[in-house]
Amino acid sequence: MLLIFPGLAPPTPASMSTPVSTDLTKARLKRRPDIQLPGRECYIYDLAVVSPDMLLVSNCSKDCVQLLDCLKGKVVSEVKLQVGPYKMCLTDRNTAAVQVGYTKIQMIKVKDNTLTKGRELTMSERVYGLTSSRNSLVVAYGSSPWLEVISMDGKVLHQLGKSGKSQHYKDLAFMCTTPGGSMFISDNVTNTITKVDWQLNLLQTFTRPLLHGPCGITAVTEDQILVCSNRNHSLMLLQPSTNTMSTLLGKDDGIKEPYSLTYCPDQKKVYVTPLYNTATIKVYQVS
Repeated sequence: MLLIFPGLAPPTPASMSTPVSTDLTKARLKRRPDIQLPGRECYIYDLAVVSPDMLLVSNCSKDCVQLLDCLKGKVVSEVKLQVGPYKMCLTDRNTAAVQVGYTKIQMIKVKDNTLTKGRELTMSERVYGLTSSRNSLVVAYGSSPWLEVISMDGKVLHQLGKSGKSQHYKDLAFMCTTPGGSMFISDNVTNTITKVDWQLNLLQTFTRPLLHGPCGITAVTEDQILVCSNRNHSLMLLQPSTNTMSTLLGKDDGIKEPYSLTYCPDQKKVYVTPLYNTATIKVYQVS
């Protein structure tokens, strides 16, 4: 999930104030009322902040991408798809790339609280992870697995591991991009987080005994990465500069099998969804 675009201002409308930098090592995360989507059958696979009070969610059970008003708990717009959507990322302030089925990436435009379809891309293999950096898509595939940086017109710019010789990944789960353009990848088989640059050069690998089943991952700042530790029922904070990882939230805070998450820098809120079918989004205020 991409929250802040490298080389650009934060992805918010001009009318919104500039977010204050957050230091999660000194902050408290207080639970706020859950957001309850309408309908019982709901599987939110991924989510992204598009404005302070608006979330974009991929709803697998209803085969659609929805724009959710967080204050009202109401879906204000949706786009129907042929099959269920999975991973997503923002590519600019008004556009999201959404994995549809296994090999399609659908561009979704967000304007005036309305969603519309844009261009559709067909990938060569099954997509496992998706993020964006420097106006390009970064796609993780399941076979081997391996990574590609792809321009918005479909041209392959960089690759890592396609030869099958790479031993750095087993099962890529989620990806995110930092403000500086580095990317972090969660692997829920090896229980590791890997850092690469825009050209897919391997920079660092992180693991800790408490990191068990890492899934959703998002960058709050260049040196503060939030990670869902799914099988450990916790939300963790990774600090690459010091190679440290700490637990921010756990079962006592309402975290159970966290799967995907995103962070709103303007509201200083963390949104978390669990692994299995649910219409509930957990909300935590950073203070």
